Amino acid sequence: MEKAKWYVVHTFSGYENKVKANIEKAIKNRNMQELIHTVEVPLQQEIEEKNGVKKTVQKKVFPGYVLIKMVMTDDTWYVVRNTRGVTGFVGPDSKPVSLSLEEVKNMGIDTLLLVPTVRVGDAVTLLTGAFENSEGIVKEVHQSKGTVVVSVNGFGREFPVEISMTQIEILI
Repeated sequence: MEKAKWYVVHTFSGYENKVKANIEKAIKNRNMQELIHTVEVPLQQEIEEKNGVKKTVQKKVFPGYVLIKMVMTDDTWYVVRNTRGVTGFVGPDSKPVSLSLEEVKNMGIDTLLLVPTVRVGDAVTLLTGAFENSEGIVKEVHQSKGTVVVSVNGFGREFPVEISMTQIEILI
């Protein structure tokens, strides 16, 4: 099975949260949790001043866009594309083009929020470093540091590798 990747969906202005809610409802109704993993409307905190009073507000990082981590199939494409408020996937001729995790990070999005929960025993692929593209098993999770220790086989023995949660991909 193909691995889940990040895609960008364009929406009508102001419909980002409705699109997110509708896609999440469709995922549940159609039992597509294995194919559509995460639907995100990236937010950032900003300080606004009105009449001399400062307050913190949440602003959309990319108004008119929603990020979705999913396995691209005809069914998932259809569900997302036909969600009320969606105008299409971002890509040439509305053909979806996936983002790399590095591109997601470069957008300034807190990728720890976008990485699915990792648990001890999960099978993962390392996306960077000396063991790039190697598969291993999560042995320890350090939420506070945003890292995991993965046991990777190499040179006939197991190696513990500590790596950022943003530099692994959970295998389904």
